[in-house]
Amino acid sequence: MRTKIFLLLLVFLVLPQIMEAQCAMCRAVVESEADGKTAEGINNGIVYLMAIPYLLVVALFYFIYKKMRA
Repeated sequence: MRTKIFLLLLVFLVLPQIMEAQCAMCRAVVESEADGKTAEGINNGIVYLMAIPYLLVVALFYFIYKKMRA
């Protein structure tokens, strides 16, 4: 169990180092697109990035709650 958590944490720490955020470029692409597909994809990505920390906090509190009840 600890190795799974460690590997998951390692993936979360390593992946942002590989991907580079290019906000100015993303904005230029969204403004130049006429069909809106790119804007929809970027909005979905933002929602995904926003949801992950909340899910991690909920999972943490669930495990704490489960340990306290045991």
